[in-house]
Amino acid sequence: MAFDALLKKYFAVVVLTLVAAMAYFQASGAMKLFGASLGADEKTLTQAPKPLPHARPPETTVATRSAEPILSRNPFDSVTGPLNAAELDVSSLPSPAADLSDPLAVSKCDGIRVSIITESTDPMWSIAALQGPGEARPTIRRVGDKVGSHDVTFIGYNPRENSPSVWLTNAGSVCQLVLFAAQPAPAPPVAAASAGPAAPAGKGAASGVPADIASKIQKVSETEFNVDRSVVDKILENQAELMRSARIVPEQQNGKVVGIRLFGIRPETLLGTLGFQTGDRLETINGFNMASPEKALEAYARLRTASNLNVKINRRGKPMSIDFRIK
Repeated sequence: MAFDALLKKYFAVVVLTLVAAMAYFQASGAMKLFGASLGADEKTLTQAPKPLPHARPPETTVATRSAEPILSRNPFDSVTGPLNAAELDVSSLPSPAADLSDPLAVSKCDGIRVSIITESTDPMWSIAALQGPGEARPTIRRVGDKVGSHDVTFIGYNPRENSPSVWLTNAGSVCQLVLFAAQPAPAPPVAAASAGPAAPAGKGAASGVPADIASKIQKVSETEFNVDRSVVDKILENQAELMRSARIVPEQQNGKVVGIRLFGIRPETLLGTLGFQTGDRLETINGFNMASPEKALEAYARLRTASNLNVKINRRGKPMSIDFRIK
């Protein structure tokens, strides 16, 4: 009875003690099993260790320095170019089919028509309105564009022909399109005694302009003219002959084209008869900006149907307008 009473009194302590003993033995056994699985085999321990393979010493990488980037780029001289450029072997290159020793005298291009040439000191601003084979109307071209089987190579001025010109290449051959024909040599002066009566003032019979055109241009004032519509048709059909003395050059200000400067205009020429003067800067025609090649060509295409032309120019630094009433 005393033992039962004592067991009942300390029953919780006995249970906890047994649980603690069971946990200890369980943990101890688990650790021995885990250590046995990780421990080395006795047979392996009794064998002599294998020799280690000979380890190669780490390679030392030496950074090599080269001047190739500097030589190939040559940042100190933009004219000479790369200093390590290989010499071009020209022995295997085909020789050109045309003689380029005198490009001003190359033959004229067949099958291609030029309507407008605007030359500039900047090749990117030089343009030409060219009409190739099978094309319905002229199209603005620049250097590098194609016209049929030809490539536009250069747009500039040909002093031998006294005219703006376009040089085209095709399979090594070179030809040119001359906007205006070369001017004939001036005729010897006529004696005063044999000179006929001067043309009446106001009739427009200006020398250098055909009479059938000059007679149909009526000057109302310095900035106002009446023009017969048949004159516009004849100008468009024979512009190369009637405007051969004029030169048009794009003018830039702060890197932007602001208009077209007119040169070579004399009073007896067609543009002189229409009120223009050498040095005038043409800016707009009926609101079309002449600094834009596309707008200039659009204004050119509408000349046949226009009934009035308002031309904005700059003369000696002053803006002014010239009005043409086409009847």
